[in-house]
Amino acid sequence: MDARRNPYAPGAGTPPPELAGRDGIIERASVALDRIRNGRSARSLIFYGLRGVGKTVLLNRIRLDAEAREIASVSMEAPEGRSLPALLAPALRASLIRLDRARAATTAMSNALRALAGFVSALKVKHGDIEVALDVEPEKGLADSGDLNSDLGDLLLAVGHAAAEKNTALVLFVDELQYVPEEQLAALIMALHAANQAQVPVTMVAAGLPQLLGQTGRAKSYAERLFEFVAMDRLDKQAATAALCIPAEKEGVSFEPQAIASILERTHCYPYFLQEWGKHSWDVAHESPINATDASFATEQALAELDASFFRVRFDRLTPSEKRYMRAMAELGPGPHRSGDVAVLLGKKVTTVAPTRNTLIAKGMVYSPSHGDTAFTVPLFDAFMKRIMPTLE
Repeated sequence: MDARRNPYAPGAGTPPPELAGRDGIIERASVALDRIRNGRSARSLIFYGLRGVGKTVLLNRIRLDAEAREIASVSMEAPEGRSLPALLAPALRASLIRLDRARAATTAMSNALRALAGFVSALKVKHGDIEVALDVEPEKGLADSGDLNSDLGDLLLAVGHAAAEKNTALVLFVDELQYVPEEQLAALIMALHAANQAQVPVTMVAAGLPQLLGQTGRAKSYAERLFEFVAMDRLDKQAATAALCIPAEKEGVSFEPQAIASILERTHCYPYFLQEWGKHSWDVAHESPINATDASFATEQALAELDASFFRVRFDRLTPSEKRYMRAMAELGPGPHRSGDVAVLLGKKVTTVAPTRNTLIAKGMVYSPSHGDTAFTVPLFDAFMKRIMPTLE
């Protein structure tokens, strides 16, 4: 069929043509943000789940919906090896300037910009990766001590007062939150807690891998009361069928039931993989309806493309010992697996391979769903490891 009309959109954070199965989460976020703007209490939201469940797509959708309701946003993605102040400062500067230009200048807004200037000036020495220019003079004694725990709290309070004077709220949208170092995550949690206690309209909507639950708990014991943790998983069959079929139906194309069943089985109903299989099913089919044979060819092409990109870029980040550890996990199946069982396959003691496991967790390749267990953060990665490393030896 005509590739130019192919409706599917596989990609990192690319909005799917049909965002199925997430209406309840979107509404919960909308209610929480409106409550914050209206001076009522609501917890910050953290979405957590494996790669490919649509966390980034959901985060962006909620941000766009909030901006359409004139709620101010600060959008960030936390990469490995970058400090929280370096991420926050330029994003917060851009948001404050937009907010300042949108309505008449206020004393609180000027105070927020001076607080940000002091924050940047004080922390540039400690965190050398901060690169942002501000054309306002800092106010001495405001968010400029050089102590992140203290300064970030002062900064968010100043920003919150500015948002309140503009009759809106300011929301930090943070993707890949698991990459923020724990001591900096603790400072962020403390700052949000201070804003919550002061009842200023500042909150956070964040997303990350499953290890976020443990990280936030270790950073601050009260995190479970400050945040609403929302688990994101694969879609149920009804939502997965909608995500697969509705985009094609809008183009006058249908799927045979056997093709739908085959694709749902191979993708395990993960949103990202549904887009990949949908794209390839469309491209290999000659006519509507897309049948089981088309779905079979699509599986071959989808796996080849995933192996060359989605899976491969993650595999290439690994050291030889890390690759072998993950190959041993794959030998045991999708998981989760006891760390001791992985060590046995490697012919080593658990304590010997523990550092390798820890670096894999830090890289976001695996996580620990419970004490002593290890699981892949990327669905279908066990099968990929067997394809790219046919034997454990």
